[in-house]
Amino acid sequence: MKIRKSDLVLVISGDDRLKKGKVVKVLPAENKVLIEGVNIIKKHVKPKRNGEKGQIVQIAKPISVSKVKLICPKCNAASKAGYAAGAEKKTRICKKCGQEI
Repeated sequence: MKIRKSDLVLVISGDDRLKKGKVVKVLPAENKVLIEGVNIIKKHVKPKRNGEKGQIVQIAKPISVSKVKLICPKCNAASKAGYAAGAEKKTRICKKCGQEI
């Protein structure tokens, strides 16, 4: 998976299209990412104890990796990420500007 935690991404499809956000959590087994402020749902919570009130809670749900694009910190454009093999390790690069991410 080419997207990592704390990357800035752009949502390219769905209800939250064209929203930008920071990746909070990556779920590689499910091929999904959790993005701050994107894909917020409302969940009704029942009261747990006697006398307590029920409430509506807003929760961020994971979104598929195929629906987001990485924003390059150097050129500030949404692009694909590629890999370049270096002497020590392989690094992620921006496909538009060629700089290391």
